[in-house]
Amino acid sequence: MANTSTARKCARQAAKRRRHNMSLRARLRTAIKNIAKAAAAGDADGAKAAFRKAVPLIDSGVNKKLIHRNKAARHKSRLNRLVREMQ
Repeated sequence: MANTSTARKCARQAAKRRRHNMSLRARLRTAIKNIAKAAAAGDADGAKAAFRKAVPLIDSGVNKKLIHRNKAARHKSRLNRLVREMQ
């Protein structure tokens, strides 16, 4: 447990940041899963729409340091290939 007032405040801020980052990361993962679900269902238009919604979220995750830029590029590349193969 934190002993000083500044350490207590730092712990509170860390917990708040963690909650916020977890919600952003969950939103990012959900967007990626929505593309996979649409692709598995054979819905090309749905997958394309989900991809268009997911790309800004992935880029935002990079800017907020939720995920590494290479991981984001890998996700976008693989998802784009999945969507394009459906057409």
